[in-house]
Amino acid sequence: MRMIPLPRDGGRTLASEVKHYLEWLTVKLTETHGKVREVTKVNEPDLQGWIEEGRRNAVDVAGMLGVPPEVYTHDPMSLIPALQEYVSRAPLNEFEQSDWVTLHSDLMSYVADYLVQKHGARWTVAEDPAVPRGYRFVIEATGRDEQVRRIDPVDVVMKEFSSLPIDVTRMLATAELTLHLVSSDDE
Repeated sequence: MRMIPLPRDGGRTLASEVKHYLEWLTVKLTETHGKVREVTKVNEPDLQGWIEEGRRNAVDVAGMLGVPPEVYTHDPMSLIPALQEYVSRAPLNEFEQSDWVTLHSDLMSYVADYLVQKHGARWTVAEDPAVPRGYRFVIEATGRDEQVRRIDPVDVVMKEFSSLPIDVTRMLATAELTLHLVSSDDE
């Protein structure tokens, strides 16, 4: 997996450090065909670049775990067994901060790509004055009840990290239920 140097700030929890790093990375860097370039307009969201990079990362993760890209792009559920085996065997208690950031980024890319491919969800930009850049990239979908809802895949993965061990199916189900893309047992 790719490792990018993590900016160090003392006194942060893992969750806040991951969010801080992802925001820093989004604002400062965009990976394009293996080259890193500075984003020229910090406050202007590059939604298309975000979408392309996330998709490319999800396909790369599938390939690294032995799922051919053509299989994954046809059926995003094909990655679940390999990804679950990977996270189940990963020595999480030995992870350094950069390992957690990489795992978070990979899982976030997969959750988002799964929702886009399986349910026709889409990326969009949501204003958020609580983050330094003033916006977030979120997934938006129309639920079974015809209501449009949004989630941030960053939050979905962070919720899963708070309930170790990581369960890929539970993580996807959390996103689907939040967006009302599937019915719950209570309905």
